[in-house]
Amino acid sequence: MKRYVILNADDFGICHSQNLAIMELFRCGGISSSTIMTHCPGAEEAAAFARENPQFAVGVHLTTTDRWPPLTEKAVFYPDVPDFERQAVAEDILEELRAQIEKLMGLGVKPSHLDNHMGSLYGITTGRFDLLRGVIGLAGEYGLPFRFPARFSEAQYRNQTLGVALDRETVRQLLEEMSAYAASLGVATPDYLLPGDWNGPQRESFANYRDYIFALYRSFEPGAVTETYIHPSLEGEDIKGITANWQRRVWEYELFKDPSTHRYFNEIGIFLIDYKRLAAGSK
Repeated sequence: MKRYVILNADDFGICHSQNLAIMELFRCGGISSSTIMTHCPGAEEAAAFARENPQFAVGVHLTTTDRWPPLTEKAVFYPDVPDFERQAVAEDILEELRAQIEKLMGLGVKPSHLDNHMGSLYGITTGRFDLLRGVIGLAGEYGLPFRFPARFSEAQYRNQTLGVALDRETVRQLLEEMSAYAASLGVATPDYLLPGDWNGPQRESFANYRDYIFALYRSFEPGAVTETYIHPSLEGEDIKGITANWQRRVWEYELFKDPSTHRYFNEIGIFLIDYKRLAAGSK
C-alpha cells in the first residue's frame, strides 16, 4: 500500500541560496510543495518562480517569529515561540497573517496552502489555542488547506522538532477539536505531521542523516497522508548569515535532489502528493 507524503520545503524566500535550492528540487521532483515567507528579502524572487510555474504547489509560510519586521504596524514578532504564545495580541497577529497571504496574492500567486514557521500558532508550548482557531478560520475564509494533523500518534508526541510541551490527553483533545473545526470549514489537513529532527547521530554526518530519513519515511503509515518538511539550501554567505545550522540545510538539499533517494522511496511505497491534490480529495 502506498504511503502518501506531502514533502514541503519551508522558508522559501528567506534568501537567494535557499530559493535556488527549492527551485531546483521542484524541477527535479525532489519535493512536492513549498511555502513562502512573504516578508523576507527573497520573497519576490520566490513568488516570481511560483507565478511562472503554476503547476507547483506554493503556499504561505505564516510567520510570527523572525528577524525581519512584520508587514503590519501593530503586529509584534518575538524571538521564540514561548514568548510569542504568552504575549501576542491575537487581533494584531491575525491581521498580520492576512497581510502575508494578501502579499503573495498581490504578487500574482494563488496560494496552494498555509503552514506556520516554527509552529508558533499551534499553542502546544504553553496551551494557548485561540491563535490556532483563528488561523484555521482564516484558512477557511480563503479556501486553503492548512498544516495541522488530523490524527494523534505517539511518534508525533515524541517528535522533538514539533516541540510538544503539553500532556498527551491535552494534545489528543486539541487535535480532535481543531480537526473537527477545520472539517466544518472545509479546510483540508494531512493525517499526520512528522518532520525530521536533529537530536541524535543524524546531525553528525550526511550518511547518518540519510539513514535517519530513510528509516523515518519507512515508518510513515501506509494509506495515510503524512506531511513532512525540510529547509533545503545551497551553501552561500546569505544562508550562513541567517543560521549557524546551514550545513544541515545543505544536506537536506543534497539528499532530496539525489535520484537514489527517490528510488528508495519508490521501493518502500512513498508517493509524493501536494496540497492541491489533498484539497481536491484525490491521492
